[in-house]
Amino acid sequence: MDLMELLKAVLYGVVEGITEWLPISSTGHMLLLDQFVKLDVSQDFWDMFLVVIQLGAILAVCVLFFHELNPFAGDKSREERRGTWALWGKVILACIPAAAVGIPLDDWMEEHLGSPFVIAAALSVDGGAFIVIENARERKAQRVLAERASGKHFDASAQQLSVSELADSEARVQEISELGWLTAMGIGLFQVLSIVPGTSRSGSTIIGGLLLGCSRTVAAEFTFYLAIPVMFGASALRLVKFFLKGNVFALNELAVLGVGCLTAFVVSMLAIRFLMGFVRRHDFKPFGWYRIVLGIAVIVYFAFFAA
Repeated sequence: MDLMELLKAVLYGVVEGITEWLPISSTGHMLLLDQFVKLDVSQDFWDMFLVVIQLGAILAVCVLFFHELNPFAGDKSREERRGTWALWGKVILACIPAAAVGIPLDDWMEEHLGSPFVIAAALSVDGGAFIVIENARERKAQRVLAERASGKHFDASAQQLSVSELADSEARVQEISELGWLTAMGIGLFQVLSIVPGTSRSGSTIIGGLLLGCSRTVAAEFTFYLAIPVMFGASALRLVKFFLKGNVFALNELAVLGVGCLTAFVVSMLAIRFLMGFVRRHDFKPFGWYRIVLGIAVIVYFAFFAA
């Protein structure tokens, strides 16, 4: 068993664990990493690995949000259990558009839209969307604050909030329990955009959540929940395709996949906690600027320096 390949798997797991949850495109980063650090595996295994490594990341969501997602928790009231079942219903509903579009187009997208330039364009466009949306939310919050300041019932505590926090406090949906069925479906429609490499599944659904009136915390949390059926389904699909082609796991390939998934799980635990803490006080603009800069860097590199 090659130690170097296992170290590469650790690197891929770190990248997956960070980029799956931060809205900066995990698949885009993984495909870009492949340009510089290649695993010594077959093409069929690589195509499967790129998706199935996400299982490690999604297990982190299952662990961190187990109580929120468990309708059988003994300390939940009957009403809370109904709310949990309703949440699962909204998650399934929101996954239908991506499944309907993504499954039939999976092979075509992989073949035609995996180039670095497509990834770079998607990174930059979504990055710009984050900046535009957050700026619009802040301008609206400032207008609201000015109107309140001129009225008789001005809430002085609002002055203690940053513009970013004030903008988020004006969101229509402040708790995951307030998320309506139509809003969930709308977020699911935005998730369809993530079939384009570099777009980012989490980025697409967070943008959708913000546009549809969700606070940053609700948009991020619902994004995590949506990932559970999406990633399990995508991983199952890739595994079926892998085995239908007559492939079997060699010992070294099994070790690479296991190490990558385990690393992604550990790093995801940290990344999710970081993001949930970050969005309570900050907006998504830093991720937007990161995406734009990375997109430009990718275009420059592959246009002028790549062989």
